[in-house]
Amino acid sequence: MAAYRILTDGDVDALLSMEDAIRKMEDALREKAGGTLTAPPRFRVQAGAGALVFTAGAATGQENVVGFRVYDTFPGDEPDRQQLVAVFNAQTGALVGIVIGDAIGIMRTGALGGVAVKHMASPDARALAILGTGAQARAQLMAAVAVRDFRIIKVYSRDPDRRRHFAEWMSRRLRRDICAVDSARACVEGADVILCATNSPVPVFDAAWVKDGAHINTLGPKYEDAHEIPLELIERSRVMATDSLEQLMAYPEPHIAMRSSQAGRIVELSDIVAGQFAGRHSANDVTLFFSVGLAGTEVVLGAEVLRKAGASAGM
Repeated sequence: MAAYRILTDGDVDALLSMEDAIRKMEDALREKAGGTLTAPPRFRVQAGAGALVFTAGAATGQENVVGFRVYDTFPGDEPDRQQLVAVFNAQTGALVGIVIGDAIGIMRTGALGGVAVKHMASPDARALAILGTGAQARAQLMAAVAVRDFRIIKVYSRDPDRRRHFAEWMSRRLRRDICAVDSARACVEGADVILCATNSPVPVFDAAWVKDGAHINTLGPKYEDAHEIPLELIERSRVMATDSLEQLMAYPEPHIAMRSSQAGRIVELSDIVAGQFAGRHSANDVTLFFSVGLAGTEVVLGAEVLRKAGASAGM
């Protein structure tokens, strides 16, 4: 009889809180800073009209896991298409389990964003802006409110119905008042933290709208010829960080943070978490986090869900 488990999105939702996910991402980032997280850039296996994309990694310190996440880029909407995370014991190679579905990847990205807010945003941050209303925007919001006590939360996207639905649904889920606003400017101005999670190839807000002392997470396009944030924001930022410099430098197109005048300024989020770099130097610093995807973190999070599933079953 197989000793491993197979879980789905329903198990992830039932067993793993965002607070749990943020804690595990901090553990993984400390492993990275300590040299026990192996996290190479993602790679693709081309197959006809699409490809399989793999992010593989190992955490061989406290976590003791190795594995991979795989998802596809095939066109269409085939119902049987699923991404999965496979988790193995890093000492024995034994398969611990498989988690099928989107939830691990979305929660991993949200939790890493939450770590960035925790370590880079002002401790007194009270106003939050969200640009975008998709799954990543929801996860970023959930993580942000887990690490800061926001009193004002605004959301904007181009579609009035989508932003209204987002505000209503997330207000109920988080038991907080979230306000849908009619412009990006109304959303961004005065915000202490800005979460930018769009697919826009052009900036969705003006750098002049960003107050001194603000922190920004950017998840969407961030190449020199397609970027959701204004380039002027990079010039204004005192501290810039990413979850994976190796991944950032491996993109086929130049990343906006790798421009010659800025390339030496960007630091690893893991080094900030480990206390090797400051997340901010003063209350007026503008700080910026580029989310690119740290390999191995899905495996760490998958292992935590599998552990919780075993504990709930009395194993």
